Amino acid sequence: MRKVVFLVDMNAFFISCEMTRQTQLRGKPAAVAGDPQRRTGIILAANYEARAYGVKTTMLVHEAQRLCPGIALVPPDHDFYEQKSREVMQLLRQFTPVVEPNSIDEAWLDMTGCEKLSGTPLEAAQTIMQTINEKLDLWCSIGISDNKFLAKMASEMKKPQGITELWPENVPGKLWPLPVGAMYGVGQKTAEKLKRLGVATIGDLARLSQEFLVERFGKSGIDLHRHAHGLEDAPVLATDDDTVQSIGRSTTLSGNVSDLEKAKRILLGLSDEVAATARKQDLKGQVVQITLKYTDFKVITRQSMVPATNLSQEVFLAGCTLLARNWDPAKPVRLIGISLGHFQKQQEDRQLNLFDQIDRDALEAAPAKSPGAGKVDQAVDSIRERFGQNSVTRASLLKKK
Repeated sequence: MRKVVFLVDMNAFFISCEMTRQTQLRGKPAAVAGDPQRRTGIILAANYEARAYGVKTTMLVHEAQRLCPGIALVPPDHDFYEQKSREVMQLLRQFTPVVEPNSIDEAWLDMTGCEKLSGTPLEAAQTIMQTINEKLDLWCSIGISDNKFLAKMASEMKKPQGITELWPENVPGKLWPLPVGAMYGVGQKTAEKLKRLGVATIGDLARLSQEFLVERFGKSGIDLHRHAHGLEDAPVLATDDDTVQSIGRSTTLSGNVSDLEKAKRILLGLSDEVAATARKQDLKGQVVQITLKYTDFKVITRQSMVPATNLSQEVFLAGCTLLARNWDPAKPVRLIGISLGHFQKQQEDRQLNLFDQIDRDALEAAPAKSPGAGKVDQAVDSIRERFGQNSVTRASLLKKK
């Protein structure tokens, strides 16, 4: 039996979510922007009417307004987008129990053996697309193949509302002509290095030996070689219907930030939101991850293990340690994010094992944790629930006058 894998990719997800509740945005150029009130913010997601004017994700707001003077800008509402994402994942599980979210707006589905229930892969994809549109009023594109990599590549080929089949036998004709920078997993630096080696297309990459690529790129050279030939062994990993993969918050900065202390204050506010959301869902996470996007749009993520927690101070300290360790004052930052993941329910708390990996130097350098942090968080949660999110905040986050 041939393996069948789908990648369902929601089109222009953030702004599409907004259009489901702000119908006046439909048919007009619109975008979700980091800070619509400040021209120095950036575009987080633009609808296809705005894209027709050349508006793109990560573009500065003032550039978007220059290209499209009448564009409607909407501030982001990440809680709403996460809720819509859960609705999408729940709907996808009606077609197969093996659904693996790849991000807030896309997921892999293992559809192997579903032909008797859903028809051919193409027919099943058409049904999924139609169901998402009718029940959630959202658009998607779907890639179909026999592995996750090719399904992901196929999903990018026709947008919006496109369905593309990319089987191994289609690799020479459909995959190899694409620029090497379009290959999933190839970042800007790797693409530039490959181009210096004379590699312009994925086909050029496929003609290089694995030994040559390993010599130039280390272990990642193996993945480059295999992906260029359309090969991927990783299975689609199912998650439970109610499993939360991670809770994260990020912010696009109104200007470039080179000062570490300023970045820490921003991270503190984000950590507070992440931890509060985890407490509300009765979850404790064991992995803290930070995301930094630089002015050249390069993105890095760094993570570390922590004892299971949902305390604001502990999430912040872990994120702060990662931030300090990876901070480069010569590289200004445009976006900062933090997430908490690898959750366990409160009743499954465990003591950190003696042999768990801990950065001892980082812990010693970090500020001491307050023994009453948990009670403080509970009090803050109660106040905010009664009087609103902005009713209480940390002193260090107050604007100086």
